[in-house]
Amino acid sequence: MYHEIIRKAPLPRISLISGGMDDEREILLQQLKRLPRSVPCMVQIREKHLHSKQLLLLARKAVELNLSGNTLLLINERVDIALSAGLHGVHLPENACPPDKLRAFAPEMLFGCSVHSPASALSASAAGADYLLFGPVFDTPSKRRYGPPQGPDKLGELCRTTSLPVFAIGGITPENANLCLAEGAYGIAALSIFRDNPETAETLDNFYRLLYP
Repeated sequence: MYHEIIRKAPLPRISLISGGMDDEREILLQQLKRLPRSVPCMVQIREKHLHSKQLLLLARKAVELNLSGNTLLLINERVDIALSAGLHGVHLPENACPPDKLRAFAPEMLFGCSVHSPASALSASAAGADYLLFGPVFDTPSKRRYGPPQGPDKLGELCRTTSLPVFAIGGITPENANLCLAEGAYGIAALSIFRDNPETAETLDNFYRLLYP
């Protein structure tokens, strides 16, 4: 179960997001087993297409893996499932119910918010978010339908408006992550490297060396 001491501790600087596809539930569990125990990670369960019973079962299976204490498990938007499964927190889309409205039900839980502008960052901060997720920073196939990437400059503009940890997402690789850190990003978030990829552990080690020099 989540404890207040975790919420006060420094967040992991690597955030991984599951793919949210019908056939990826077992992939998520397999990739969780592959996580290097020495690499601090937040993992967001993002299977929004699943109905509540399926999602709760998946979340409980993830908890039962007995992952390293360096790993925090979150779920997309579903505070009820996070509480029932004993997850560490909830990640909220930009237009979701703000964290200050939900914290009464889960006062010890970690709440993160996706934001796409400095104004959204200020609103999420005022509503009690614990961290922010901004992107897409670089080009990534999964986000092309939403328009062009925002770029490192926009990331830096947003980082300068808030004291909250900001995670950069969208086309982030070990080769370009330093561009995000130079703009003030606290950490990086990634979706594609967490799919059925046997090199996940190696990629996470590369990120770890950049983020924890």
